[in-house]
Amino acid sequence: MTPAINAAKKAKIQYTVHEYEHDPAAPSFGEEAAEKLGVASERVFKTLVVDAGGRLAVAVVPVLLKLDLKAAAKALHAKKAAMAEVKVVERTTGYVVGGVSPLGQKKRLATVIDASAEACETIFVSGGRRGLDIELSPADLAGLTGGAFAPIAR
Repeated sequence: MTPAINAAKKAKIQYTVHEYEHDPAAPSFGEEAAEKLGVASERVFKTLVVDAGGRLAVAVVPVLLKLDLKAAAKALHAKKAAMAEVKVVERTTGYVVGGVSPLGQKKRLATVIDASAEACETIFVSGGRRGLDIELSPADLAGLTGGAFAPIAR
């Protein structure tokens, strides 16, 4: 199991693991997950790591939307935010880009989850590798990550 799955298991929350055959040629990991899992794309979220005023943070947004960096900075109480460099993301989280999970990261980062997640009973996030998703309630995701909800996607 991945650190993400282990974190959910250890927390004794309700979750479901979903695996699918990842196509390395897929142009979007998140859209591929929604399609292969047969789930509405509004329920599948991607995990992005940003540099918010000199500190790294996690932004969790629906796969079909883009992260609004100004809104993310505001939610993270930073003057500005920019996407973190791939090598920094992988070193800090312990995950490979395209399989970064908001759960079980090597270093716990401040987390903000797009407010649209609150309208879903459950959402899907990366389970810690490409082709593996974990389904859980938005409230459990926020609880496990210490995350907050804010409108950060557009």
